[in-house]
Amino acid sequence: MAEGTETTTTEQAPAAEAPRNFDLLLDIPLKVTVEMGRTRMALRDLLQLGPGSVVELAKMAGEPLDVLVNGRPIARGEAVMVGDKFGIRLTDVISPTERIAGLK
Repeated sequence: MAEGTETTTTEQAPAAEAPRNFDLLLDIPLKVTVEMGRTRMALRDLLQLGPGSVVELAKMAGEPLDVLVNGRPIARGEAVMVGDKFGIRLTDVISPTERIAGLK
């Protein structure tokens, strides 16, 4: 009987602490990046870049932009203007299950 009581007490303690511990994680800063596209260049071409140079990206105009958090994709969206700054309107958010699977 005493063993059953100890097991129940031990199982309940971590569950009671979980919300408090999770709150500590909410203030961790993360690097958020919006990626327009990528390309590969020879070093020769890279060294010739200057003001006014145009770098062609592999992504087509009008394709959704990728939103990365700490280098991992979490969403896609479209560029918008917010006052005098750029923003992104999310059009597709990767499910939490897919995000967790991507960590492996």
